[in-house]
Amino acid sequence: MARYSALLGRPVEVQYRAGDICLPASGTLVGDSGRSIFLEQHFEQQGQAKNFRWEIPYPCIVRQEESDTSPVLAPENVISAHPFNLSSEENLQASAAHASGSSSPVPIVRSRNTA
Repeated sequence: MARYSALLGRPVEVQYRAGDICLPASGTLVGDSGRSIFLEQHFEQQGQAKNFRWEIPYPCIVRQEESDTSPVLAPENVISAHPFNLSSEENLQASAAHASGSSSPVPIVRSRNTA
């Protein structure tokens, strides 16, 4: 039996458990299988329309409520907006630090053989 079918097509805010942490999600409720809900979020990135869908199983849902506002859109260049020209490895570090909420990435120090 689908618990959240009354909210289909409406913007919702969900707090769900992923491992040991709780994460927020906002989007349009596009499906309810009776075991999971399916959210969808539309945004524009680098001039292209994108959409993001995810499935949240019922046991992981901590809180869900209908949102009065439209879902928050993702910033256009969150990962690529870095003021320095970095190598791909440093870009990955910066992206990981940004995703984790860290203020700056921890540098990787490599020892170079000078023979």
